[in-house]
Amino acid sequence: MKFIIGIGTNIGERKKNIENAVEALRLVPKCDVLRASKIYETEPVGYAEQDNFYNACVEIESSLTPNELLGVCLGIEAAFGRIREFKNGPRILDLDLILAECSAVNTQNLTLPHPRFAERRFVLIPLLELFPNGKAYGINFSRNLLGIKGQAVKEV
Repeated sequence: MKFIIGIGTNIGERKKNIENAVEALRLVPKCDVLRASKIYETEPVGYAEQDNFYNACVEIESSLTPNELLGVCLGIEAAFGRIREFKNGPRILDLDLILAECSAVNTQNLTLPHPRFAERRFVLIPLLELFPNGKAYGINFSRNLLGIKGQAVKEV
């Protein structure tokens, strides 16, 4: 099954954090990184009193279940030293499962598609790079860009 993972960071060497996160995903058994977007600098969303983020999206193919892949993502975040002090706060690394091919998930720990991905320019711009027609796994996401105010995004 194919998945889209959003990667974000605003602590430390942001570009290196994203590059290292993609490499960590490449090392996961039963996971193949198919392609990665460029890296974008983005304004924080939710809690504005912090540094800008670097964000990217990757498409992977994996035989892991969505919940197993969530565990992998949380493990990678922990290995990078992620500490969750408060919601939407600064973070060294954030790996979010955004979409899963042919799968909707709604469990206590995971909802796919990600419930707020269509409201976040920092996800939609890299996603549009990976899917220039504006559709990923049957979801037309490009129309959502028009309704988002603010959230400046620029290529690094």
